[in-house]
Amino acid sequence: MADGTKRSPAQAADEKLADIQKAAGSWAREVPTALQPAVRAVCIRLAEMVADQRHYLAPLPSAQESEREQMLKLLVERLTSKAAVAGIEQELKDLSEMELRATGSWSLVPTAQSEWINTAIGFLDQRGKALPKPEQPDPYWADDLVAGVVASVRAVIGVDELQARTESQFGRGKQVAEE
Repeated sequence: MADGTKRSPAQAADEKLADIQKAAGSWAREVPTALQPAVRAVCIRLAEMVADQRHYLAPLPSAQESEREQMLKLLVERLTSKAAVAGIEQELKDLSEMELRATGSWSLVPTAQSEWINTAIGFLDQRGKALPKPEQPDPYWADDLVAGVVASVRAVIGVDELQARTESQFGRGKQVAEE
């Protein structure tokens, strides 16, 4: 932080939650009001899954790793809290019924990522088509929105930076020998 004080894992988790909710609200503003809960649900579910990948991220030095693990654990708890899901409970239930829940392997296996993205797109498309014709978004709105949500949530949680570190440390799936 700019003032030199260190954030606790709980403060960091609260800040990340606020950033995720802000991003969800921003994406939701781009769609008709009737679709806003569905968009928020996709954002929250994706953030939960990304944050719950804490066991699959590149290791950091022990003190930093411990703090990151605590922060991500707290973030997952906050993302599933009543306050975070208020108003979108039914949307989250519907996502679960579409088997949107994935294991942590979704972050490592390209086909699992594609399945999640396709499910999210299908969920949002279904919601959009339920609107009266004049209110329906354009045909590719869900594809664009999900791509943006994926990028936003990964950036907020910091997965892109960690992915780059993992690739540089371990190479293309093969561990690089230590010098």
